[in-house]
Amino acid sequence: MAVNDVTLQVEKGEIFGLIGPNGSGKTTIFNCINNFFPITAGDVLFKGQSIKGLKTHQVCHLGIGRTFQVVKPLARMTVLDNVTASAFCRVNTIKEAKDEALRVLGFCNLLNEKDKPAKSLPIGGRKRLEIARALATKPELLLLDETAAGLNPSELDEAIDLIRKIRENGITILIVEHIMKVIMTISDRIHAINFGQTIAQGTPKEVANNRAVIEAYLGEEYAQG
Repeated sequence: MAVNDVTLQVEKGEIFGLIGPNGSGKTTIFNCINNFFPITAGDVLFKGQSIKGLKTHQVCHLGIGRTFQVVKPLARMTVLDNVTASAFCRVNTIKEAKDEALRVLGFCNLLNEKDKPAKSLPIGGRKRLEIARALATKPELLLLDETAAGLNPSELDEAIDLIRKIRENGITILIVEHIMKVIMTISDRIHAINFGQTIAQGTPKEVANNRAVIEAYLGEEYAQG
């Protein structure tokens, strides 16, 4: 089983980190939340209501946005048109969609890139574009899947600032991230999994010092030290 009896609760307004070694089931949990993969047992609740069985676009309309680990923008379209397409989740006219897209691009520091083809952006720009596309759907809960992967140190600092700014705008964040500088810096609470099962949860400090987490990431010899 990819995910086996994992229970977590994300509180409104927090940044909640989800960590685990490669293949532990983190992205699968995201895919279950927005029904990209239908769950075979259990339930997914959003604002107290079950969203199990809803289509992915219906989950998005309810207020759950997400990014993907492997970014796949509409490569031949402009940066602006990529975000405009997402904005149609909430508006009905081209003008409204473009206005919202421009607002989001400004928020994500991509306004100067708006007329460039999406495929021309470097990895840092494409990661921010992925976030912008998700934000254009006006989510209440945003699932961020490794948005810092592949970034250089200065881009990492920019990513941390952007994630904090998103939370300051009233959006709750559930984030999957391998880069410990990011996850430990920004998370209010962290849930750790391995082989599809929970191994620890708590504050960043509590999880970082947990023996099972150290063993999962570094090996048993480090956990014994």
